[in-house]
Amino acid sequence: MALLQISEPGHSPQPHQRKHAVGIDLGTTNSLVATVRSGMAEVLTDEQGRELLPSVAHYTADGVSCVGYEAAEHNVSDPLNTLASVKRLMGRGLADVKTFGDQLPYEFAADDGGMPKIKTVAGLVSPIQVSAEILRKLAGRAEISFGSMLDGAVITVPAYFDDAQRQATKDAATLAGIKVLRLLNEPTAAAIAYGLDQVEAETDTAPQERIIAIYDLGGGTFDISILRLSKGVFEVLATGGDSALGGDDFDHAIANWLRVQVGMDEDLNPIEQRILLETAKSAKEELTDSEQVELEILDWKGTLTRTLMHSLIDGLIDKTLRACKRSLRDAGLENLDISNVILVGGSTRTPRVGEKVAELFGKQPLCSLDPDKVVAMGAALQAEVLVGNKSGDDMLLLDVIPLSLGIETMGGLIEKIIHRNTTIPVAKAQEFTTFKDGQTAMAIHILQGERELASDCRSLSRFELRGIPPMVAGAAKIRVAYQVDADGLLSVSARELTSNVEARIEVRPSYGIGEEEITSMLQDSFSHARDDMQARALREQQVEADRMIEDLLAAIYKDGDALLSDDERRCLKVAIQELREVRESTIEHRVLARQIESVAKASEEFAARRMDASIKSALAGHSLDEIEKG
Repeated sequence: MALLQISEPGHSPQPHQRKHAVGIDLGTTNSLVATVRSGMAEVLTDEQGRELLPSVAHYTADGVSCVGYEAAEHNVSDPLNTLASVKRLMGRGLADVKTFGDQLPYEFAADDGGMPKIKTVAGLVSPIQVSAEILRKLAGRAEISFGSMLDGAVITVPAYFDDAQRQATKDAATLAGIKVLRLLNEPTAAAIAYGLDQVEAETDTAPQERIIAIYDLGGGTFDISILRLSKGVFEVLATGGDSALGGDDFDHAIANWLRVQVGMDEDLNPIEQRILLETAKSAKEELTDSEQVELEILDWKGTLTRTLMHSLIDGLIDKTLRACKRSLRDAGLENLDISNVILVGGSTRTPRVGEKVAELFGKQPLCSLDPDKVVAMGAALQAEVLVGNKSGDDMLLLDVIPLSLGIETMGGLIEKIIHRNTTIPVAKAQEFTTFKDGQTAMAIHILQGERELASDCRSLSRFELRGIPPMVAGAAKIRVAYQVDADGLLSVSARELTSNVEARIEVRPSYGIGEEEITSMLQDSFSHARDDMQARALREQQVEADRMIEDLLAAIYKDGDALLSDDERRCLKVAIQELREVRESTIEHRVLARQIESVAKASEEFAARRMDASIKSALAGHSLDEIEKG
């Protein structure tokens, strides 16, 4: 008998057969691809030995003409067809994109799903398509290096990317023909690259535990993550940031100053915008090592000093520091609890960033690894584990979900099923019931946010559970389960427990929300906490009033003639009308609760009579012996 050798998923049956996996940092300004060789992570280069790939694609009437450095050369000459910084558009809707104002010199249109598309000579192009071209270029670089096809990739995303932004990133990889092993949060990747999981014990019995802050400021996004590292376990205690804030905003601040100095109008054409931005970017980079830089645009000549640049960008840096303070509060920590601070992202090369971060945390940040490379290197190390080349027993990643996930209940309330900063992957379920007699379907509305009312939260998706057996209101049991995978992507299922009727959905919104809106949602949840609780209490009483009115009217219609006198029926109807009026007019939940209690007392005798009648009907035609035996 022949034996068939089997292996664990991701592992080769032949121990000597190595799989080829990479880590990809898909950045706003630049992207990189890295792999592991001889146990060390290294960034792969192109034919000219360059490690960075500008995240730029140029389009002609025939489609994509070039990606990377060659595409970036068209920035000034053909700005409308040279697409850069598209990471800022990933997972966003057309309305979100408009909040960028004139920062992006493109013309946008929306498709049927609401995803913004950029008008080019090649037609409408989505941010996902542009990102796919960049990913395809990076994968090609890796395949040339390996001399074979890729087996998979770990792609990094900002920790504060929401479900839609993560899904858009995964869709771009699929479009590029890349098998995604995992979407990995950029701060966690940086911690892996620094080898912070390799913690030595202080003693044989007491393992050392460190709290690490990862400050990640890239070209278009900012993340702050607070991690607890102990015995190889990466546990994210809190995360925060802004997926619409980065070095690009530094460039725009400097470019706006230049525009004023040159005397140009605010209404710039795309070529003028590009000229100002390219000049601003070059000046910012030169001021990393110099105290001042001489500039010349059109007929204007002038000097930009490092001190003046600080005054232009300090407000933006302060926004990142406020996010750091919020994350510390979320984790229940003080500045002194932080063992190390790691700087990640090319924008941390600006000296002012390091100065202000050191001032906030009271210690000099770690920056021994190139901040441009560190994320891709960490992703490569994780890819080595996931593809099966290295055991992952010594490392465990515990990321968190940035915003609560819930379901809309009667009265427009949100019931939170998975709370923000919950470790992922995670699966949680809760039971709900029907509101009306004979109800055979239930609408499931999936929401994201921190407020108490559904209207104040973000709608992710909707679906229906049909085929529920008709029962009296409240008798059906519907179990709704939420599952968030290791990539931070959500799936929801609903099942009626008696019939096992089930419906499920993978939440795939076509666009997401900006980080300003996420931050606003969190801030609103705090500032409106008292109002929200009062609104929730009122809605709950309104739902109870509606239920009581409907139940009483149905009971009167069915049994009123037999069990009530004319006066009793009239009194109950007056009570119902008064309850209806209070329900419509009051904004105080206690007033409505008292009215509900009053109607409940007025209907007690009627309820008792109905119970007695029901029992008599059930016993009719049966002897006492039959009942005792039954």
